[in-house]
Amino acid sequence: MDESIRIQRYEELPTSKHFKSFIESTNLPAVFVGCTKSWRAFSQWNPSNGGLNYLQARVGSATVEAMVSQSAPVFYGDLGSHDRVPLPFSTFIGLCKKRMLTKCKDKEEALDPCLNMENHDAECGDLSLEGVPEQIYLAQVPIMNSDREERVQLEALREDIQTPPILEGKELSSINLWMNNAQARSSTHYDPHNNLLCIVSGRKQVVLWPPSASPSLYPMPIYGEASNHSSVALENPDYSIYPRAEWSMAFAQKVVLEAGDALFIPEGW
Repeated sequence: MDESIRIQRYEELPTSKHFKSFIESTNLPAVFVGCTKSWRAFSQWNPSNGGLNYLQARVGSATVEAMVSQSAPVFYGDLGSHDRVPLPFSTFIGLCKKRMLTKCKDKEEALDPCLNMENHDAECGDLSLEGVPEQIYLAQVPIMNSDREERVQLEALREDIQTPPILEGKELSSINLWMNNAQARSSTHYDPHNNLLCIVSGRKQVVLWPPSASPSLYPMPIYGEASNHSSVALENPDYSIYPRAEWSMAFAQKVVLEAGDALFIPEGW
């Protein structure tokens, strides 16, 4: 691994000036430990501390689009591999509660440490979970969008999120929510803009490749709707079909983000 492109890790948040001059300008990823711990979202959204009840009370009536895929728990970005299904956010919350209750029972633990299930039936209302897949995924649900405000379904959650000091003086184009009710994996892809991935609950492993490795990840056809996604199923790659993908593994870097951490993902990574 070329040390010049290794992911940086900051135990303390740098200043916005340092971020701009030594991180963003170099187009290198960086982990910021504890970046979101001061957010209201960090304390209020935690499912183990009544966070699902909080979210349901705040935005349960909002309609969101969920990803449903036959390939779950792997979710691919191309339109042919999944369906986007509109459903009340409260229905998704109900699935999360059901999953947590099952997990608690399997572990033979008391319910309280896992999830406050008091008045569970009342909180779920009359919505039936029959016919809804066990594993669905909320991907890129808008909390703030400077271009399409009419499509911001979860705008009420904006006040729970504070702009990190490293982004001071910058204008954010969007804030989106990703949320799942079980372990899931997203297909490898790059974005045409800089991102700050912030974890407020749970944990996430991210595998990163530099832009120079893109040809070895076999991008989907440029004329398709998912040309920024890899054709390789990296959870079980077939190197006889994608021989260059095996070479790309030498350039892969893995980071594990805990609740409170943030990862700067530069354009093209």
